[in-house]
Amino acid sequence: MSATSIAELLIVPEEILCEMHDEGDACDVIVRMDDGTVYTALFATLSYIHRQLSLTWMVTESIPETPSVRYAVLDTPHIIVESLRLQTIEDSIDNMVAQHVFESLFTRVTEFEADDVESASNANQHTTQEIAQAVIEEVLVLIDD
Repeated sequence: MSATSIAELLIVPEEILCEMHDEGDACDVIVRMDDGTVYTALFATLSYIHRQLSLTWMVTESIPETPSVRYAVLDTPHIIVESLRLQTIEDSIDNMVAQHVFESLFTRVTEFEADDVESASNANQHTTQEIAQAVIEEVLVLIDD
């Protein structure tokens, strides 16, 4: 394999944007790669998981004639980290890229190319470039260390 083809296989994060949730135990992360592709995932701490467990306990406790139970259903990609410091998030993303698992852990939010067969099979996870751009420009704020 030539050096050019190896370089083409690498995905490199260009910009990482984070929006902290009000509770301070999770944040939405958008990553723009150097080729313009945008991905998203939720970064959360163990406190977030515990809070989700408590919320389901309260909900199930209020339903008559059902057992109260703690559980969490994670419907979007969640990445559990020790802290939500920007450095921790960036280092985690760098590690995922280096281990070649980034694309399987994040949801791609830019449209795929017509000739990108692998991405086409996951079309239900994709939204439009315009929505991703609007979120990046109007919603997210960078968290500081």
